[in-house]
Amino acid sequence: MSERDRLVIGRNLKHLRKLKGLTQQQLADELNIRRSSIGAYEECRATPKYETIEGISNFFQVSIDLLVKEDLSGYSEEQLRERQASRGPDIEGKSLRVLSITVDQDGHENIEYVPQKASAGYLNGFADKEYLEDLPKFQLPMLRGGTFRAFQIKGDSMLPLKSGTIIIGQYLEDWRDIKEGQTYIVLSESEGVVYKRVFRHQGRDGEAMLRLKSDNPAYEDYFIELTDVREIWKARMYLSEEFPQPDMSLEKLSSIVMEIQQEVIRLKSGNN
Repeated sequence: MSERDRLVIGRNLKHLRKLKGLTQQQLADELNIRRSSIGAYEECRATPKYETIEGISNFFQVSIDLLVKEDLSGYSEEQLRERQASRGPDIEGKSLRVLSITVDQDGHENIEYVPQKASAGYLNGFADKEYLEDLPKFQLPMLRGGTFRAFQIKGDSMLPLKSGTIIIGQYLEDWRDIKEGQTYIVLSESEGVVYKRVFRHQGRDGEAMLRLKSDNPAYEDYFIELTDVREIWKARMYLSEEFPQPDMSLEKLSSIVMEIQQEVIRLKSGNN
């Protein structure tokens, strides 16, 4: 979160609290945090963690994007409701995310690695810089000019990529840039961290959704609402300790068919 964002959220928090007629202690009780934290946020001496920002957003019924990016200090409660309603559905995916990153001593962004065992914790700490600091991190010279993160997948739903494969994804800033049928890491409240082929979809009531498809035909497609999504990362590379097996050639396949045909002929001859 930038210095400007911190100033905006501090000013907005103070204004929203006063609109509700709450003291700092009363708001702290509602959010289950300390009163001193409310004071620090309002005075811009501290930056709230993502879960706190989400709690503030839910309590005041104001999107995170408005809370962090727009000065609301001149709005009445009615004007806030109108401003919120005028935004429409969040097809860009900007109202739910506050992306944190880490950098090396030269200022280059790291690639944080999220192993399988840490994926559940990532859902709660993905916007928390302190959480990211504890993750393993590395860099690759061919991946520059963007924000990248590595996720270890599990299961056999995306064969031939096996469980344990590491997918390196590039942060997708605008969800309208999703390319139909391409592979992405999708972070959502309901499904956690998954690696799937993604298609845009509209629900029966017009709600924006994603259809997630596995490469393994044994798994059925399923749908999630965009409001449930927290992050999307476009797959750029994968790392695996297992080398892929060569595809069966037409020549090899023809040979197998010939062997089967000859075996059938032999069996028929033996029965005569």
